[in-house]
Amino acid sequence: MDTMNSPLAAGAAGWSAELKLRQLGIDLPGVPASVGNFEVGVMNGSTLILSGQGPVMEDGSLATGQVGTDVSTEDAYNHARRTGLVLVSAMKTFLGSLDHVERVLRVFGMVNAAPGYLDHPKVINGCSDLLLELFGDRGRHVRCAVGVGSLPGNISVEIEATVSVSPNGSSLK
Repeated sequence: MDTMNSPLAAGAAGWSAELKLRQLGIDLPGVPASVGNFEVGVMNGSTLILSGQGPVMEDGSLATGQVGTDVSTEDAYNHARRTGLVLVSAMKTFLGSLDHVERVLRVFGMVNAAPGYLDHPKVINGCSDLLLELFGDRGRHVRCAVGVGSLPGNISVEIEATVSVSPNGSSLK
């Protein structure tokens, strides 16, 4: 089935991110509580800003290690995808339904990178690819992918996101 020409393609009448999530067989992880004096997310008008999240793996553990030494680019891509799932879970928690996501505006990805590591964009593609897969064109966003010397708890990636919310979802939280 050609998903872009499907009546459920992003932007088409009747399209549903919630249905797409089920079709993809994706189980969302829980959203970790903030561990400081900050919020997991904040609504400002029709914009949802989500704090940076790390890669919560299927068993509930956090993926750790420095990319380029302890972690391969391919594994880090998967870690970024898992981090994207945490961000999507936070969107659903805040909005009640992913169908309130009008557009993913921005993704900022940080890679716990070894000195000289150069493939930061390939790693953060794990999150970007997930958002496009789930939201179609609504998931197309601007992005920054940077390498850093360390991340909290030695996690391999941390990603934050900014999302535009449809008017019928903007009054939530």
